[in-house]
Amino acid sequence: MNYWLMKSEPTSYSIEDLARDRETIWDGVRNYQARNFLRSMQIGDRAFFYHSNVSPPGIVGLMHITAVNLADPTQFDAQSKYFDPKSTVESPRWQTVKVAYEQTFLRLVTLDELKQKFSAEELGVVRSGNRLSVMPVESSIALQILALAEAVKL
Repeated sequence: MNYWLMKSEPTSYSIEDLARDRETIWDGVRNYQARNFLRSMQIGDRAFFYHSNVSPPGIVGLMHITAVNLADPTQFDAQSKYFDPKSTVESPRWQTVKVAYEQTFLRLVTLDELKQKFSAEELGVVRSGNRLSVMPVESSIALQILALAEAVKL
């Protein structure tokens, strides 16, 4: 099992939305490196849900991967801000995964707290200027984040 960190602006889709929906497609990723990380995910991997573009930003919960290598449907929707006219159903450029809710953490693990605890080499989200929306998290770091969040161990 691998761990990941996946960012979303809570005004677009929040941990509360995922808790309500229970499962969703993680659509709209339009960065090739983030897409490649999505392509390497496996069913059962776990992901930290990170609220971005809020004050303070941070990790708010945990989800797991339930389906992989799905074509992101927003790339075909001309009305979507994620539409990609170069993508076709026969040859999609953007893949995604389906995620399911596990838990909302008892407390927010803020970006400032992550910066104090981890180096940029240990946890990519603390790297200055890092705008990548999907990134891997080493298992040893993931366990420390779970402890920081006072998460129920699942």
